[in-house]
Amino acid sequence: MKTPARQFTSVRERLRARRAAHQRQVRLERELAGYDTPAARHELDAILSRYPAEQTREIERILVKQAVRQPNLTRPPR
Repeated sequence: MKTPARQFTSVRERLRARRAAHQRQVRLERELAGYDTPAARHELDAILSRYPAEQTREIERILVKQAVRQPNLTRPPR
């Protein structure tokens, strides 16, 4: 059984990990938002097409979300 101090440490570590993951996600979203023209998105699509879908899934999800906000950046199907 965990002591209260160990439980507190465990919760604190999980919160720290979640915060770090969130910060990483925000940085990635901001970086991908820099591809804000159709030409830049096309170039990014060309780069992503070189990798398996399981490696680009997170990026693809972010790009779809951003395309909804900016319809002029709608991406062609892969």
